[in-house]
Amino acid sequence: MSKWIVPARRFELDPGSSLRGISRLATYAGLTLILSPLQIALLAINRRSSFLLPRFYHRLTCRILGINVEIRGTISEKHPTLFVSNHGSYLDIPILGSLIAGAFVAKSEVAGWPMFGWLSKMQRTVYVDRRRNTTHRQRDDLQRRLDLGDNLVLFPEGTSNDGNRVLPFRSALLSVAERKVRGEPLTVQPVSVAYVGFGALPMGHRNRPHLAWYGDMTLGPHLWNFARQQRVRVVVEFHPVVTIADFGSRKALAQHCYDKVSGGVSAAIAGLNANR
Repeated sequence: MSKWIVPARRFELDPGSSLRGISRLATYAGLTLILSPLQIALLAINRRSSFLLPRFYHRLTCRILGINVEIRGTISEKHPTLFVSNHGSYLDIPILGSLIAGAFVAKSEVAGWPMFGWLSKMQRTVYVDRRRNTTHRQRDDLQRRLDLGDNLVLFPEGTSNDGNRVLPFRSALLSVAERKVRGEPLTVQPVSVAYVGFGALPMGHRNRPHLAWYGDMTLGPHLWNFARQQRVRVVVEFHPVVTIADFGSRKALAQHCYDKVSGGVSAAIAGLNANR
């Protein structure tokens, strides 16, 4: 097992509300079926416009699934921007997708996932192979998208985790920041995603497995269990933008992003408004 994988503890399904779960998932499926043909048309007609509908789609998805998002900080308006975030769940996708007009960077296996692989392709996801000997090819793929002005969302932990902490960032995944875009250093913005509330209560360790998806958890049962639960409160903090020129090396940049993101997550979970 990779050292980046966190073994999941035994996950017992919570009774929740089956009626709530059926209603949410049926509404989500209906929304997806209605908007998918329009997104396919936008992909064929106008590349830039194809980023607008997914943001609307993700906002509705968050509303349907009972996810309340609190935004802190200012979202970068620079195109392109590389958004660097922690990763605790597949729920990070609709949450960040509702705020950022851009594409995600995902491991190549995602392309083959039922339904979600298809949805990721419609948002023009950039797929990468995590093997070290493919770093240069991955960097070239990311560079091409950045040269087109596309914002990208990167999860440099390399895997999702239990959400109680942020795993170290892999600096190799930030190698694209060493290159310039249109003659200027690439704008990088660290982003913290923290799940802080479950219903009317703080999240706590007991409820976190309802949201975090990691280790050997199975997607279908986990999604069904989540859909039946109470509303979730999430804090997303956009930290000040930086470039690699501010630090001199990608390792230093990765460490800075890690410090900002992990600090933001810890502060949000503790109920503090981190002014970073």
